[in-house]
Amino acid sequence: MAMGDLVLTDDEINPVISALQAGGVEQTALHNHIVKGTPNTMYLHINAHGREGDIAKTIRRALEMTKTPLDTAASAPAAAFELDTVALATSLGYAGRINGGVYQVSVPRAERIMEGGHEVPSSMGLGTAINFQPTGGGKAAITGDFVMIDTEVNPVIRALRDNGINVTALHSHLIGETPRLYFMHFWANDDAMKLARGLKAALAKTNSAKPNR
Repeated sequence: MAMGDLVLTDDEINPVISALQAGGVEQTALHNHIVKGTPNTMYLHINAHGREGDIAKTIRRALEMTKTPLDTAASAPAAAFELDTVALATSLGYAGRINGGVYQVSVPRAERIMEGGHEVPSSMGLGTAINFQPTGGGKAAITGDFVMIDTEVNPVIRALRDNGINVTALHSHLIGETPRLYFMHFWANDDAMKLARGLKAALAKTNSAKPNR
């Protein structure tokens, strides 16, 4: 099983879809995750079942039609991170890791997610994703997505807006999953600890797994 999303500019979308379809990789959603980005980017969600080598070759051929950097060299050593990640984890209630200058947190849901007769782990994009990028002076830009069932959507929206966090998209990523999931993307640039507390309030409205202590 392969799942994920390809980040594409407007003119790349349909050539990539054709290449994926030719190789048997299906699409489950096409939409924005952020607003006011330059250039505009759309997210094409994909789903495939089959031989891993064939799936990988199809995705590679599709990506070769885009400006996505491929076969990149190892990145340079990471610079010092400007935010207190221990304090962030305490305020948020969940710990993460630094990757590419961003503090990334993944919060799995407590229940099992099934698709096509298979359990799909949170690591396949079904956990709430939260990212903090330092912007100076103790501030951070945050983005990511909440993974919710239908009854959680509006309580999470209210919690985010009550804490000054913008909602940028609400939509599906999958087809035929159980329970039915909704994905809500968010954005803010403010005091990092304040934002962490707001995100914690929103997470409390979801059936998220309890953090490991």
